[in-house]
Amino acid sequence: MIPRATLRLQLHRGFTFSDARAQLDYYAALGISHLYLSPIFCARPGSMHGYDVTDVQRINPELGGPAGFRALAHAARAHGLGLILDIVPNHMAACPVHNAWWRDVLRHGRHSAYASFFDIDWQPPEPALHGKVLLPILARPYPQALRHGTLRLVHDEAVRPAVMCGEVPLPLADDSLGILEPLSPAAREAACDPRTRAGRNALHALLERQHYRVAWWRTARDMLNWRRFFEVSELVGVCVEREAVFEATHALVLSLMRQGLIDGVRVDHVDGLADPAGYCRRLRARLDAVAPRAQSGTGSDVMRPWIVVEKILAEDEHLPADWQVDGTTGYDAMSEIGAVLHDAHGIERLRDMWASRSGTRPGGTAQIVATRHALVTEALVTEWRRATRALEHAAREDPRARDLTGPALARAVAELLAQMQVYRTYFTARSASRGRCADRRRLRQAAVAARTRLRRDDWAALAFIVRVLQEARPDQPAACAAQARLQQTMPPVSAKAIEDTLFYRDGTLLSRNEVGTSPCAPALSPDVFLARAQARARRFPHAMLATATHDHKRGEDTRMRLAVISELPQLWRSHVARLEGRRSVQADSIGRMAGEAPDEADRLMLYQALVGAWPLELADPTLQTDARDAFLARIRAWQRKAIREAGRHGDWSHPDLAYEASADACLNALQDSGLDHIAALAQRLSVAGALNSLTQTWLQHCLPGVPDRYQGTETWDFTLVDPDNRGAVDYDQLRIQFHSAAPAEQSIAPDWARLQAGWRDGRIKQQLIRTLLEMRRTHAAIFDTRALQPLEADGAHAARVLAFVRGHGQHLAIAIGTRLAASLLEDCMQPCVPARRWEDTCVAVPPAPGGAWVDYLTGTHHPGPTLLLSAVLADLPVAVLVPASAGTEPGMPDTRT
Repeated sequence: MIPRATLRLQLHRGFTFSDARAQLDYYAALGISHLYLSPIFCARPGSMHGYDVTDVQRINPELGGPAGFRALAHAARAHGLGLILDIVPNHMAACPVHNAWWRDVLRHGRHSAYASFFDIDWQPPEPALHGKVLLPILARPYPQALRHGTLRLVHDEAVRPAVMCGEVPLPLADDSLGILEPLSPAAREAACDPRTRAGRNALHALLERQHYRVAWWRTARDMLNWRRFFEVSELVGVCVEREAVFEATHALVLSLMRQGLIDGVRVDHVDGLADPAGYCRRLRARLDAVAPRAQSGTGSDVMRPWIVVEKILAEDEHLPADWQVDGTTGYDAMSEIGAVLHDAHGIERLRDMWASRSGTRPGGTAQIVATRHALVTEALVTEWRRATRALEHAAREDPRARDLTGPALARAVAELLAQMQVYRTYFTARSASRGRCADRRRLRQAAVAARTRLRRDDWAALAFIVRVLQEARPDQPAACAAQARLQQTMPPVSAKAIEDTLFYRDGTLLSRNEVGTSPCAPALSPDVFLARAQARARRFPHAMLATATHDHKRGEDTRMRLAVISELPQLWRSHVARLEGRRSVQADSIGRMAGEAPDEADRLMLYQALVGAWPLELADPTLQTDARDAFLARIRAWQRKAIREAGRHGDWSHPDLAYEASADACLNALQDSGLDHIAALAQRLSVAGALNSLTQTWLQHCLPGVPDRYQGTETWDFTLVDPDNRGAVDYDQLRIQFHSAAPAEQSIAPDWARLQAGWRDGRIKQQLIRTLLEMRRTHAAIFDTRALQPLEADGAHAARVLAFVRGHGQHLAIAIGTRLAASLLEDCMQPCVPARRWEDTCVAVPPAPGGAWVDYLTGTHHPGPTLLLSAVLADLPVAVLVPASAGTEPGMPDTRT
């Protein structure tokens, strides 16, 4: 079943199925059709996100177990809501305690029944790892851990031996005790007592006989012999491309679909799989096969499951149609909606300012390539080496490549990965997909660029890699393995280089440093934006439309406030100069040089974080000390994460604690000398930022696709990156606000004048969402179609207008919204452009079927064929006009559908 609108809930032991059930009436009243749940499978105890899955065949008891989930599903149905599951086919937690499959592999090695479930290299170059799994779980180097008693032999209540690694029991291989076997448990433990040299030697000898090698956590970067999730060595890659593994890992999901308890799935990190296209087609076939059938007048119809995939698309990239999914999870839509609400000219001026102050020119190809290359050769070493080894094996089966050396292949791999401009390619040996032409073009472009950076002697290695990617055949197993391995290496390079490194180094405008956003395309014109929306609607009319996610780096309203800076770059420049001047005065007054840490780049990003996330209710930081301190604690956590992700002054492995302390000191100094200025600037930007937010909300619900809300963002969302954006939601407050603003009868429009006057409490956004979702329900014949046609604006402020038509024939709606309006809001106290300031700006619209147009949001009638913005946008910065003859008042049924 295709959702009308989804809402993401983050489940954990503090917010269970029971807690979600308690909110069903609220979300039903808001207009949500489906709750979209974070992973529900057994995960590490206390997991706050569920992606560290330990048992994919059981529902997490911390969330309420099977009974709790069934109760939620039935209660949701009673409220007219469905459920969408977030599934995790790419990885599981590498947890010996709670992941029985992984524990069995550690005990039995390659002979485990689950050895084929995980992507393990049993014959890596290091002889000491042959037939073993590297376990990089020690907090200190192995000799120190052995000497200090971190490792010790113990016996459980059933007198089964295990090696304790800290608090983690590691299973022992059968018959590995050797000469210790005849001894009593107490004697065994005494013989392996790490406090004595003999005991350490005996314990070491015992560990050497295991199917794993315990190691210091830092060895993972260079020696790990199994695929992990990005750089996270606590998550092990799963070989879901194998049929038996697919069936085992999807048994629960298929059962829930068969029982009619879920309506679809969101596939996490599809690019991490060996064959995303093959996986998606298999998933579609299996879900369709077990989906319940709905009885209708014409017989029994399959309720087609909805499938969306987490996939980052490049600027010129489209999701392949032959994957048989309904679209992406909406990062592309989130980026485009944000881009059309930024001023391209202002961003260029901000780039100049950033370059002059930081010494780096942001967004350039050279910077991206250099960052990607460094990630490959410094952080993702084990992935780079495994891809190179796979290519070496492929070269041995190809007479044309017999003379290629490992080092040459390694250099060529690094350069090719650095030059790729998409997350990955999708070549397979079995069949050519429809995306192969685009893949060939992108690979060719990357290879041409890589060739210019390689020595001539390495060109043959590069040509061989390109040939393996494009031409691997089923009768070439080594080439097929290399093809898959190399393409699985691409996503972590892309993600870590752009999202987790460059976006923490480039402070041009943090609102455009977001997941799914290209650093080379920070702004879009309305015509380009609408053209992209049309293209997505043609290919995937039921794709998800997101504006906030559990992975976003800044809340949707934080971004919209910062977007105003692109319209007022000179104002930002002057405020930064004032803040820097204050800092210099204070630094000099206490005997420190103004140029001390944090450096100017980090300070500029700090100022933006403060201004963007500044709470609306924190009007006077000198008086509201508790609220101020709570806010600064959030900023302090963000700043530490930003410094480590950027990697310019330490990182997560080697943090520069002195630099971080100095950064904290800078924030403390601002508390004394700059917060009043930050507060004033935040207030100055807040009205235009709120208008941007309302336009963003309007676009999300008017474009073709399925709007997806994120928990708690129905009102203003000024959060930062996780864990800040994954905090508890105050549902009591949301309910109070909702019911205090919702009209008593759905046929009555909200009191927009009252909501405008009190816009700071967020009810205006909440009611806009409610009304737009109600419109999508009552006028489904308009908004369920993929039809979208741009409309031209004319007049003094035509560039500040977004307008388009939804639907076709007699089922039409006119959507008109405001963009880039900061200059029109000077001295305004509400997020709506005063009517007189629109001057002669107008939009020509088609004739209304049956007569006149009426704004579904306000109930105001507007005759065509020319609509003056001073009239259409007098009450709100957005409007949606439907034919007056089609059930025109908010909440009235569309009698024509």
